[in-house]
Amino acid sequence: MMVPDGILCSKSHEYLLEGENNVYTVGLTDYAVEQLGDIVFVELPEVGSEFTKGEVFATVESVKAASEIYMPVRGRVIEINEKIVESPEILNESPYEEGWLIKIESEDAHADSGDLLEYNDYKEEIE
Repeated sequence: MMVPDGILCSKSHEYLLEGENNVYTVGLTDYAVEQLGDIVFVELPEVGSEFTKGEVFATVESVKAASEIYMPVRGRVIEINEKIVESPEILNESPYEEGWLIKIESEDAHADSGDLLEYNDYKEEIE
């Protein structure tokens, strides 16, 4: 599984990937997806919704459990991944490329991301 360069991870297993012009991709780490097992349902927020850091923005249900997904930084939703709403199993297959959850616009991301970990540090922390 390819993990994108520069990805930051939260201790609650969300990831943040910086794009251009203050746009960030938010999703679930491969570890979180593995722990959940087969994902059967994903509920995402509406485009235009604004969230503060740490706020629940989505719900993911697997055959084992339902999990609340927390915003890693403050931002406004500018795009949701419609494909995973229709085919939640994409999240199991490809959490980074195809299975991202939302794209946000955030001018606070750098200020908010101080407690996020680089992927290798994140992996060490969860092992």
